[in-house]
Amino acid sequence: MVRPKEPFSDPLDAFCKDTDAYLAGPEGRPLSDLKYAAKDIFDVAGFVTGGGNPDWKATHPPADQHAWIVETLLNAGATMVGKTHTDELTRGILGENAHYGTPINSRALGRVPGGSSSGSAAAVAGGLVDFALGSDTGGSVRIPASFCGLWGLRPTHDRIPLEGILKQASSYDTIGWFTRDAATYAQVAQVVFQTSIPDTSPTRIIIAQDLFDEADENVSAALLPIAEEIAAMVGSSTTVKLAPNGLAEWSAQQNVLQSKEAWDTVKDWVDQVNPRFSFWVSERYQFAINLTDAQIDGAVAVRDSLRIRMDEVFADGGFLCLPTAVVPAPLRGLPASAKKDVQSRLSRLTCIAGTTGRPQLSMPLGEVNGMPVGISIMGDRGSDEQLIGFACRVEAEFGS
Repeated sequence: MVRPKEPFSDPLDAFCKDTDAYLAGPEGRPLSDLKYAAKDIFDVAGFVTGGGNPDWKATHPPADQHAWIVETLLNAGATMVGKTHTDELTRGILGENAHYGTPINSRALGRVPGGSSSGSAAAVAGGLVDFALGSDTGGSVRIPASFCGLWGLRPTHDRIPLEGILKQASSYDTIGWFTRDAATYAQVAQVVFQTSIPDTSPTRIIIAQDLFDEADENVSAALLPIAEEIAAMVGSSTTVKLAPNGLAEWSAQQNVLQSKEAWDTVKDWVDQVNPRFSFWVSERYQFAINLTDAQIDGAVAVRDSLRIRMDEVFADGGFLCLPTAVVPAPLRGLPASAKKDVQSRLSRLTCIAGTTGRPQLSMPLGEVNGMPVGISIMGDRGSDEQLIGFACRVEAEFGS
């Protein structure tokens, strides 16, 4: 039996106002007790995927079938109540959209929810849905999870099929979701990964000292003791410096390579449509247009050395522990120069999982001045279920 559509309100401006996409999941399935939302990059048959840009929406037809993950969740009984806002064409990390506005972060009022999965994070944090789909290319699940006090995974690259989503940069694009507790995260994961979630612990915890040093002092002070408590749970730990030449070089290479891919994804459409973009998105594409072969070759060399370094770090197993973000949620409406600075600093942490294809799970265990700050665990490629299973143990230890 399929449940009828129920009345729904959106006091957080999390949902798209120009679509009433709704999918009622059947009863008696593993996720029949859950309601969710989907970032407006996921295809829902019969509706246009808007991607946070009105010209994209106006120049694309309705989808003829559901995205793979939407179909999977529907078959598992979950009910999708609507589509949520995204930074335009997923080119953002703070959650402010010049065309559609900024969803309300109910966990840090007056501050951004994080992007580009802004509406999905806001909807879950505000209790409007049980979970919500997002995507993570350069941090767009992990950063909103940290800013909004949620559980959020960037999975192993290519672990979840990307069929039926608006892509940005395929070498980095992944699908994730948000929940308010680890148990619900595991419930959804069993359906998405089509496997069970083990009750296991890593062999050791690797504390990334230079990543904690990169964060604001109050963030590091809040999170480092939590990292040490997590290490004590496992009973074995080590402290390392990851980036021998500094983190800025690591983030710069992903900025170059991801930007090039993102421009290649949309350039034909841009040539045909001449769409409206915000200043930030226009700047990102202009940066990509002006990249030289030497810059790209240099970025590839740094990318390769980063991958070698992280293979060394994970050679003896274990989970890496790091801050999810360098700051709590910034204020809404910051000047462009201030936004650029915080975005650059955020990418110094998020680029590691993105460049190496490893899974990273943000856990809402920290707080600074009443605002949530996430701490992450990162595993080797393919360890998604182990990360989630351990996160359930961590939640039981620390309390939800």
